[in-house]
Amino acid sequence: SEMVMLLEWWSGTDCTLYTDPESYHKYGKENAIVILNHNFEIDFLCGWNFCERFGVLGSSKVLAKKELSYMPVIGWMWYFLEIVFCKRKWEEDRKTVVQKLLSLRDYPENFWFLIHCEGTRFTEQKHQISMQVAEAKGLPKLKYHLLPRTKGFAVTVQCLRNVVSAVYDSTLNFKNNENPTLLGVLNGKKYHADLYVRQEVPEDEQECSTWLHKLYQEKDAFQEEYYRTGTYPAVPTIPPRRPWTLLNWLFWALLLLYPLFKLLINMINSGSSLTLASFAFVIIIASVGVRWMIGVTEINKGSTYGNNDNKQKQK
Repeated sequence: SEMVMLLEWWSGTDCTLYTDPESYHKYGKENAIVILNHNFEIDFLCGWNFCERFGVLGSSKVLAKKELSYMPVIGWMWYFLEIVFCKRKWEEDRKTVVQKLLSLRDYPENFWFLIHCEGTRFTEQKHQISMQVAEAKGLPKLKYHLLPRTKGFAVTVQCLRNVVSAVYDSTLNFKNNENPTLLGVLNGKKYHADLYVRQEVPEDEQECSTWLHKLYQEKDAFQEEYYRTGTYPAVPTIPPRRPWTLLNWLFWALLLLYPLFKLLINMINSGSSLTLASFAFVIIIASVGVRWMIGVTEINKGSTYGNNDNKQKQK
């Protein structure tokens, strides 16, 4: 909620949704698996924005790498919110992921399960390796995406069958070749996002694999069309912005900032060099910690998953 507030209210980023009007009225009123492309530093944040606009931010779930669970505050919060973590080693992950997914079958509210099927963020190096795998497997090459990893998606569909109503295929882009960053959002920079969403319904596990590869070929075609025309083949609409993330932020700001400022004034008035030095040290550590967490989202500091050492592990 705090991070979505930064995107919606602090930076004022616009997000135009392109979708079928009939599907639009179902968003937020049914359980769904949401497939997101993984090309930008803030694509996860735009996914949460999509959830917030339709009232399911609090019940949204993601399939995330295990390392994120160790991040202070955010990672711990995700653990208690039943986020599904994986080590990205299928032999070790299968049992844990299945248990977590099955526990969602009796979730009491409508939820969206967000997943990046490519498994890692797009880079030129990873794309080159991924297309070598595509050539070796006789699969059509993709220009703008990595090959999807089908096992995790197939298990997700199996475990949530008869619980989720559909799969929302979502393709995100930014106008004018913008290169959005989380640091830019924190600095109040406004971006202009376009999100194309369509409903799909896959079948059995084997068909899931074929279906997902076909889906990514279509996503690639949509991406190329967007680069050529600057729009998607659907009706554009801007879902109304809701006030709850802003109100949540204001509540915590009012609750916490007053005692913090009072503490700071008391420290300054005390005149103790040791106290002031300790306070400055805490501020520096907090700043370094925030900058480190921002670095997790930066493409040039992303994981090596999908590079040469993982070349033979493509699923």
